[in-house]
Amino acid sequence: MGVIRVLLAEDQHVIRSALAALLGLEEDLEVVATVESGEAALAAALVHRPDVAVLDIDMPGRLDGLAAAAELRTRLPACRALMLTAYGKPGHLRRALGSGVAGYVLKTAPPDELVTAIRKVAAGERVLDPSLAVTAWDLADNPLTPREADVLRLAAAGADATDIAARLHLAAGTVRNYLTVIVTKLNARNRTDAVRIATEAGWI
Repeated sequence: MGVIRVLLAEDQHVIRSALAALLGLEEDLEVVATVESGEAALAAALVHRPDVAVLDIDMPGRLDGLAAAAELRTRLPACRALMLTAYGKPGHLRRALGSGVAGYVLKTAPPDELVTAIRKVAAGERVLDPSLAVTAWDLADNPLTPREADVLRLAAAGADATDIAARLHLAAGTVRNYLTVIVTKLNARNRTDAVRIATEAGWI
């Protein structure tokens, strides 16, 4: 294939600049946009129409990298998403594989591995960082229902039962019941511990 058009989304300026410079050294890669958030990645992709979007998972704002990848898959199917992360969290990996992203690479990988991954993804292949292969086989299923995840996500943001009830159009008692069930399901000590467990697993 010809030159591969790449969009790069990374919220840390130094890393973003370094990656753009690195990719710019490759004759068959062209960085068409560099952005710092999921929302900006989606907007830039619709304008520049890249072949591959390299997305950091943990970005600020409404859309993290995985949410941005899901939006791109719907609105720009020709653009394939390659996730880049500093951590191989099982929950993130499950979300990534479940959302159909084309690749998942750790930031600690050698530069040539990232370049190779971009080329493979552009060619229609799927790429998984070798160090995560075992993790991919041993992922714990998310025990939370979508509604339970919504409740816990709001609790994690600091909302109390009354606030959560208003946001989700539920009775406050129902919300408290949800929270009790969530704590039990996650074998957590309390609501705060449940938030920690679910966040670390990538379930919320």
